[in-house]
Amino acid sequence: MGDAQINALKIAAILWVIWGLVHLLAGVIVLMSDASGGFSAIADAVDAEALTAEYHPAVGGILNQHGWNLGWFGIATIIGGVFVWRRNMTAIWVTGMVGGLADVGYLLFVDLPGYVNFFPGTIMTFVSGSAILLSFWVWLSHRSSE
Repeated sequence: MGDAQINALKIAAILWVIWGLVHLLAGVIVLMSDASGGFSAIADAVDAEALTAEYHPAVGGILNQHGWNLGWFGIATIIGGVFVWRRNMTAIWVTGMVGGLADVGYLLFVDLPGYVNFFPGTIMTFVSGSAILLSFWVWLSHRSSE
């Protein structure tokens, strides 16, 4: 593995750790908020008053499940980032699937409809996309050299 590939994996690893920390924090914020606050924290481009309501407890439960998922996505990608840094080829796939698939849902259902601000939401999609592209470039070049 050449210096360019090693540096690309290190950059991808740093991007995954950043992505993971942001999503872990988002999960904690959602879990610590009531339903209105959780929705406002996620849909930050929507007027908070439009999201304030007396929600059924089931809505809060579903939102807490989302917060839990944000948290474990974050932890998994932080751990994956460490393994990507260590040049683990399996970690490229696992981390890319966890972070990438989480961000596809976000992109389709929250970002594209315009419910979030560019920062931090859309930026995190660019962060995960960049990490995926860098690490899969290394994976493909490593695979072809074997």
